[in-house]
Amino acid sequence: MNKKQLDKYSKLLIKIGVNLQKGEMLVISAPILAQDLVRSAVKQAYKCGASNVDVLWSDDEILKLGYRYRSKKNLADVPEWITMQREHYIDKKVCYLAISASDPEVFKGINSEKLAISRRANGKALKKFREHTSSNKIRWAIASYPNKAWAKKMFPDMPSNLGVKRLWEYISKTVRLDTEDPILAWQQHQEKIVSRCNVLNNAKIKSFKFVNSLGTNLTVGMPQGYIFCGGAEYGVLDGVPFTANIPTEEVFSCPHKDKVNGRVYSSMPLCVNGNIVDEFWLEFKDGRIVDFGAKVGYDNLRDIINTDEGSHYLGEIALVGYNSPIRNLNTLFYKTLFDENASCHFAIGSCYPTCIEGGGNMTTEELLEKGLNDSLEHVDFMIGTKDLTITAETEDGKTITVFSDGDWVF
Repeated sequence: MNKKQLDKYSKLLIKIGVNLQKGEMLVISAPILAQDLVRSAVKQAYKCGASNVDVLWSDDEILKLGYRYRSKKNLADVPEWITMQREHYIDKKVCYLAISASDPEVFKGINSEKLAISRRANGKALKKFREHTSSNKIRWAIASYPNKAWAKKMFPDMPSNLGVKRLWEYISKTVRLDTEDPILAWQQHQEKIVSRCNVLNNAKIKSFKFVNSLGTNLTVGMPQGYIFCGGAEYGVLDGVPFTANIPTEEVFSCPHKDKVNGRVYSSMPLCVNGNIVDEFWLEFKDGRIVDFGAKVGYDNLRDIINTDEGSHYLGEIALVGYNSPIRNLNTLFYKTLFDENASCHFAIGSCYPTCIEGGGNMTTEELLEKGLNDSLEHVDFMIGTKDLTITAETEDGKTITVFSDGDWVF
């Protein structure tokens, strides 16, 4: 990607992603591999009137060394200043941009228990900050930047330089940088997503039924007052629109945590914590995962589910048509941000509070009373297939078809 395209990308992240307003502070979390995009985003932020931009740099190779050589006890110890720093950002009402550029298998071979311990410790330390992003009290966005290892995973037969070039091309297509006016293209795309949200919200759905030839046969109950979201979201504290995921094709909500029953099979590999989990299934009874299996990455799946009580339940239901632009590229990205937008998916763990009426201002206890889930985890996994059928039972007893042959009927 040349400098002109890089600037278009960063402008999209600042204006459509976090939608930075004059006088606001921006925090960017990014690996050192993404320095060119970060520098461009910082420039765009200041041109939009940012009061300050803080960059939180990371390096996966250094993290990997820590996992390898640090003790489990040390990995469970998160410095207090990290929590204090994030609470300072909450007080400043920052916007938050997260950029991902990791090798999908960077932590392959690392003890899964060490990864789980670190994940739980950091989840607890950053819980308040994550609650503010998930409830949209902080406007936030996540995007990706390519690297050689990621490109090699996607395009194993290509020389690394050509693989990275191809990956840039694919990212450009998925985030609509290949259009004449990406910002206008995003606004039009968001309008279509919102129209589908409106159909589902007006239908007053009691439960969904998912069925496909992999063996998925799952009923998912919905809480009273559910809201399907997608496209542009709105800051709870300021009403300013923003786009959390770039790219995004999904329409999503929160299921009732205690009303999920049946079995669901994964349709695509899941890359989590630098490890691949593939060909797995989950069995639910009254919302709780009571059994599971995986041909690849069983230990990592087990550790995700056993993070806490909430990680035994679902926190998100998301609908994506099989013929989405990302699916039509006919490749796996090995990154949830992209692969989840190629497939209907669920998430193990925490909910998005804004997916229920008044949820953005509810306490965790109030959300639980409404049937929404709470956890340190939020791990998306893909279940959409070409033959997926989704029907819905409405509160007045009608049955409507939502998906047929893997795609939307409206």
